[in-house]
Amino acid sequence: MIWIGLIGFFAALAQQQDAPGLLGGDATVHVTGQGAFSYPVPTLSALERRAFAVGNAFFKDNWIAAPASAEGRDGLGPLFNARSCSGCHLRDGRGRPPEPGEDVATGLLLRIGVAAQGADQAHPSYGGQIQDQALPGIAPEGRIQITYREIPGVYADGMPFKLQAPSYTIADPAYGPLGETVKLGPRVAPQMIGLGLLEAIPTADLVAAATEREGVSGRVHWVRDRRSGERVPGRFGWKATEATVEQQVAAAFVNDIGITSILFPDEAVAGDQLAADVYVSGGDPELSDHKLQRVTFYSAVLGVPAQRDVDAPEVRRGAELFDSVACTACHRPSWTTGPSELHGGLASQVIHPYTDLLLHDMGSALADGKRDGDAQPTEWRTPPLWGIGLFEATNGHTRYLHDGRARSLEEAVLWHGGEAKASRERFVKLPSAEREALLAFLGSL
Repeated sequence: MIWIGLIGFFAALAQQQDAPGLLGGDATVHVTGQGAFSYPVPTLSALERRAFAVGNAFFKDNWIAAPASAEGRDGLGPLFNARSCSGCHLRDGRGRPPEPGEDVATGLLLRIGVAAQGADQAHPSYGGQIQDQALPGIAPEGRIQITYREIPGVYADGMPFKLQAPSYTIADPAYGPLGETVKLGPRVAPQMIGLGLLEAIPTADLVAAATEREGVSGRVHWVRDRRSGERVPGRFGWKATEATVEQQVAAAFVNDIGITSILFPDEAVAGDQLAADVYVSGGDPELSDHKLQRVTFYSAVLGVPAQRDVDAPEVRRGAELFDSVACTACHRPSWTTGPSELHGGLASQVIHPYTDLLLHDMGSALADGKRDGDAQPTEWRTPPLWGIGLFEATNGHTRYLHDGRARSLEEAVLWHGGEAKASRERFVKLPSAEREALLAFLGSL
């Protein structure tokens, strides 16, 4: 399937005018169901729709080992987590932790490093990420194993709840012991929608948002733009480590699939592995700039599904409660985008992603010990909430937070700590009907 289909696309486009719940402004699509995250923004020209279709094909196609007769599609690995972008972002959606009995994680990976002064350093034997798959004749780095510990709790009205705290280990490490100073950071693949809109939020507005309010003090994660070399705000990734959609795409290609590009020209192979593994490169780089731009464009112009049940009394009450318990201190409801080099239709849009794109201290319970760049173990970028009510329809699960530990939106709220602790405590004190209303609002996004 190159895309959802012309009939469905134009039916969605026809509903655009003056509809409520336009989370993405003119980039909103009125779709639900399994393909909800896979529609392009309605403002694409005919030529741009062709570019979108080509990018979609590159996003879905499996890469293969080099050398191969499939020109421009070889160079997989030698170590990797998936054979395609959609291997982690199935239907452009969200990954999850492996279920019991699954040998390979689906859309979840482990960052790895060793403790050092300042930012963590890559592991000398395993690099910066555990790759649990490999080309024939080469050993995968290891297998991700997860165990859970139950944490009971109770609401102010006496209703009990249970959380599950994960613990991660690497079984069958192929390149020697991990060492005592190893740090592991689990990350699930997030939904792909609205990325171009987030890139178009003006830098000055992000900087202005990084001020203390109600005990919340988010900060910009300043990173290097690999194209310009400039110091710019990180916007993408669970720790806001990548500056642009293009950079996020290129980083995923090299780290998750083992495909090099002009932005990341070196294979994701640690120094200790170079002497042990023999592999053939698919080119220098393996991903041409043309293909990188097509996948970047595809990723940038995936539309944002409209909010559902906007006028339902419970949803409207939930929106009020979401604000009154101060969730909006981090999950900022609205932004206005500036100019966009990715697509003109993304510019000057009033959008509602429910994020400030800033790093916030979320407390020790969510910390995994892994530092990414200048982001500390307890710090996480506020994730956009648009689309979170469609995970089950799109990907068949309801797993939330950076590692998918939360089995429901309710559990996701209850895991909040640090700067969000006061909001969590207000949520715990709400009567049952009001808690349900707040969760209904989240489910409508």
